[in-house]
Amino acid sequence: MIDYIREHRERFGARPILTVLNEHGIGVAPSTYYAHQSRGFGPSERDLEDAYAANELFDLWKRNRRLYGRRKLWKAALRAGMVVGRDQVERLMRLAGISGIRRGKRRTVTTVSDPKAARHPDHVGRRWSWPTRPDQWWVADFTYVWTLAGFCYVSFITDVFSRRILRWRVMTSKTTTLVLSALEQSLFTRRRTNLGVHHDRVAASTDNSPSTRRWHSPRNSRTPGLPDRSGPSVTRSITR
Repeated sequence: MIDYIREHRERFGARPILTVLNEHGIGVAPSTYYAHQSRGFGPSERDLEDAYAANELFDLWKRNRRLYGRRKLWKAALRAGMVVGRDQVERLMRLAGISGIRRGKRRTVTTVSDPKAARHPDHVGRRWSWPTRPDQWWVADFTYVWTLAGFCYVSFITDVFSRRILRWRVMTSKTTTLVLSALEQSLFTRRRTNLGVHHDRVAASTDNSPSTRRWHSPRNSRTPGLPDRSGPSVTRSITR
């Protein structure tokens, strides 16, 4: 814009051009124009300092594999002997057109809820301190974890009283085996008999999984020497 005023000032005059520009929303103060005119319409000393500093930061950014963002590049600049502030580094990075690498948010869907579907009752009600002994309540869920090889899914069974994760299973697909294998391993760990397990949303997330399953183990199937630990049925319920 300063070059435009400089080019047409002999024909229209500088102040009339500035007045018209201000009327059209292009605000250029007369003092700004005359300050540029007094130094020969070249870059200011600060502009030159910013250009040199931005070039140094650009070289430093390239030496660090083009990964550093504002904070790490600022610390690298201080180690290199540059006297710059963190906000100044951010401004110079914008001037040089560089930015740090951003970690992407990788998400997937594990459960597609149907608000109209019938829900099994929630027997837990977030009363996490209510159980008075182990194996009184088990809760279960599964989630996802991002790895370099892609998403994997983790199911786990937790004893509410002891806060112990009884068993867990990791797979690369959301199948019925993911959920049931962790439960079956937990049953083997606790040597429980006549155990009832209640599903709600897990049935909608895995393939061909019935909403309710009940395991019956004969009494003589216990490991010799271990006491009979059978008791009330254990309820599984998820609250979200």
